[in-house]
Amino acid sequence: MKLNIEMQKLKELAREAADVIEKYEHVRVISHNDADGLTSAGIICQALMRKNIRFHTTIVPRLNKAVVEMVKATAADGDLVLFCDMGSGQSDIISEIKQEIIVLDHHVPVGETPAKVLVNPHIVGIDGAMHVSGSGVTFFVAMEMGPDNIDLAGLAIAGAVGDKQLFSTINGHILEEAVNAEIVSVRKGLRIGDGDLAKILEYTPEPYLDFTGDRENIDNFLDILGLHGNIEDLDPDQTKKLTSAIALKLAKNASPEAIDAAIGDVYILNKELVHNVYDLVAILNTCGKAEKAGMGLSICMKNDTHLAEAADMTISNQISIVENIKKGLDIVQQGNSIGYLIGKDMEGTGLIASTFVRYVNPDMPFIAVNQVEDIVKVSARGTRALVEKGLDLSFALREAAKLVDGEGGGHNVASGASIPPGTAEQFISKVDEIVLEQLPKPEKSE
Repeated sequence: MKLNIEMQKLKELAREAADVIEKYEHVRVISHNDADGLTSAGIICQALMRKNIRFHTTIVPRLNKAVVEMVKATAADGDLVLFCDMGSGQSDIISEIKQEIIVLDHHVPVGETPAKVLVNPHIVGIDGAMHVSGSGVTFFVAMEMGPDNIDLAGLAIAGAVGDKQLFSTINGHILEEAVNAEIVSVRKGLRIGDGDLAKILEYTPEPYLDFTGDRENIDNFLDILGLHGNIEDLDPDQTKKLTSAIALKLAKNASPEAIDAAIGDVYILNKELVHNVYDLVAILNTCGKAEKAGMGLSICMKNDTHLAEAADMTISNQISIVENIKKGLDIVQQGNSIGYLIGKDMEGTGLIASTFVRYVNPDMPFIAVNQVEDIVKVSARGTRALVEKGLDLSFALREAAKLVDGEGGGHNVASGASIPPGTAEQFISKVDEIVLEQLPKPEKSE
């Protein structure tokens, strides 16, 4: 009953947003460059096209003053400015925009929003970190713009998978609608992409196994199981044999939620160019991080011109990430309350951080600091179990970034920051101090 009331309130906000959007002839869309942000943009752009509303879309890695200046320079006086998967935590920055603003987001709101309508699950009592993504919020708005937009539900599912969310409550509702409309199908198995089993296990960074990146050991593992060929062609008995063997491997070190995330329902997106949701998420994340977000957005909008290139780029990126994870194991350091590493020009720091906290040491959050050109990028990841104990990485990174004249924020379980060069050690020290206050100290064994 409580969920129905909360979801109805969210739909009412979505209706308000749709009413405003439909009054405009041109919309200036800004969205995030990860899988959730790209699917959010894909959903709203297709919904706008179907209403014959022109739009100009820009995908950005973070919402800062430079983005606001870009919007001010490129949005006409009569435009609507629409933020997807961002904008809730940057109220002070976006308040400089003089045009009407719509924010479709799932991050914790900070400050008083200047938006005409803010569609955000947190303001109706729903945890946006776990239960609905930016693409899910955007999907609700798209559905208020027209019921035919149900075919965009697959993108909302992909966004939620990309943000490692739960498929209960709001996400569960979207999934149920998508399955009933035959937009999405579900099969049981290992939650990884499709293709040759040995190759997929070799270069897929998640789940991270003791033989990831080691083809000889993978071949020996599969020979013992008597499994070969494409993962999507395995019969139910073969699938069960594979998942049972993987679960045994994961049980040694991985967090319980990592095991749940690795094995279970695999979502097949019947209306998208890339059917396996894990393949689509990997491709979109790769496009975003490689500064080829337009390629990712075009795939969300069902343009296959660059699909083969994006798929090849994704495999190369995943191989690089696996190599970086292995290198990262050698430079891990431990504070009082966090694990961390400080590297340079590393690929996929968010995935590296997720890997450590999920598969190496689930008892403390992990912070990956990466020097890239003239900026230091930070990715922080925790687990749901740590959040239940009091962890809030969004607060920790925001406060630590402020201390060194940087910017940070995100979700309690996953967050990011950008800080000036030369401040990494001071930043890490502050995060360690904040997290130590948030999490109870483990009791010493006698």
